[in-house]
Order: sequence, then C-alpha cells, then structure tokens
Amino acid sequence: MLAAARRPAAGRVSRPGLWAAALFLALVVLAALAPGLLVDGSPGDADALSALQGPGGDHPLGTDANGRDVLTRIVYGARPSLLTGLGATALAVAAGTALGLLAGLGGQVLDQIVMRLADMVLSLPTMLLALLVLAVTGPGTGPTIYAIAVYTAPGYARLVRVQTMLVRRSEYVEAAESLGQTRPRVVARHILPNAFAPLAVLAAMEVGIALIAASALSFLGFGPRPPAPEWGAMLAAGRDYFAVAWWVAVFPGLAITLTVLSITAVGRALQRRSEGRAG
Repeated sequence: MLAAARRPAAGRVSRPGLWAAALFLALVVLAALAPGLLVDGSPGDADALSALQGPGGDHPLGTDANGRDVLTRIVYGARPSLLTGLGATALAVAAGTALGLLAGLGGQVLDQIVMRLADMVLSLPTMLLALLVLAVTGPGTGPTIYAIAVYTAPGYARLVRVQTMLVRRSEYVEAAESLGQTRPRVVARHILPNAFAPLAVLAAMEVGIALIAASALSFLGFGPRPPAPEWGAMLAAGRDYFAVAWWVAVFPGLAITLTVLSITAVGRALQRRSEGRAG
C-alpha cells in the first residue's frame, strides 16, 4: 500500500521534462493570444541607432539590423507561427478524415481511387510538393497552410480508412444497422468517433512537424510578407548577420526548436496515456 501511495509522486518527479514542455507551450500560447502581456512595444518599432545591439539592458535578446527588439518580435511571431502549424494540421485532419471515410465506406472503386491518389501524393518529395502548391497560389500564411495540408492529409486519410474498415465490421455497428438506424446516423454516432480517436493523438504530435514545415517555407520566402514577425522569416533575415550578430538568427531558431520539442513531448505523453486506456 505504501509503494502504491508513492507511485504518483514518483511519476511526477521523474518527468520534469514533460512539465517543462507543458509550461513552455502554455507560454507560447499566451504569447500568441496576448503578446502585450509579455512584452512592451510593437514588433515593428525600429531604431537605427540601436541596430544589431547585443543581448542585455533594454533588449534582453538584442536587436536586429533595423534596430527592432528581437524578444518582442519573437513573442509577436508566436501567433503566425503557431497559427500556421495548427491551421495546416486542422485542415489536413479534416480533409484526411473525409477522404478516409469515403474510402472506407464508399465501396471498392472509391477506395481504390482515393488510395491511389493518396499514394501518388505521398510518393512526391514533401517540400517539392509544397513549393509547387505555393507556385500556383502565391506566398502568404493562407497558401502555406494549404501547401502543408496537401501533403499531410493523405497520411490521415490512410489511418482513418483503416480504422473505418475495422469499426464498420464491429458488432455494435451491425446491431445499430439491424435496429434500423440510417447510414449517416451510424457513421456520426459510431464509426466517426471511433475512427477519429487515434487520429487526434497523432495530430497533436504532427502540429510540430507542420510548424517546422511552415518555418522552412517562410525561411525560403513563402511565408508572411516582411516586416511581419514570423520565426522562419526572422531566421532567414538573421543568417546574413550571423558572423557579427548571432542572436538575430539563434533566438528565433531556438524558439522553433523548443516549441517543436515541447509539442512532441506533450504529444507522446498523450499517446502513452491513450494507449494505456486502450489497454
């Protein structure tokens, strides 16, 4: 009994990294929702006399080539960066769920069509496909979300298809159909919730991958237009001054890295908890 009583406390102490990740994510979310609570001033405030000042004093993380405060721009950059990652993941999940249900419930012909299209998209290099989409739509936050969603949706579609095929053969689905429930009602009440459950945990971890992709596309010049603060664009702007002002590139890159690591840590914890419940 004493050993059982100690288990929760031991679990809390042995996972400080998870709590640190959760706290950091909460800070990023706060920065995205209310950046004015964390920093004063505007990300566009420039002072030529303060250009490329090192970290310290009035500028804890230094200033960029235009004299803008790096910390302020990182805090304000959390919103477009996080929005792109979340938006791309949400759009990919929605499209992938619809396609997966269509393939799993639409019969053999539809299944073959949807899956062959998914295989074709997945066979292409992901960044090349994103660049092709952006070449058609043009740069910006919205097009970046679409570009990332295009090459991530097929993976969700394949997972939902497999789950749909498993669930639709279950006894409770057959019982619901035998009781006269309509197909849309069976899908909404029984198939979709069970097919979507494993997808939600996967999507939580995929947000980090989408954020990396968004930052990479912004680094290449396809993200929000300057002087809008965005972590990938800040990283690209800082590379030209790395030899004389390393902080301009290092701190935005650190923000990307820590956010992705935190999302991954929390996502894996959710996955373990989900698998434990399933077991």
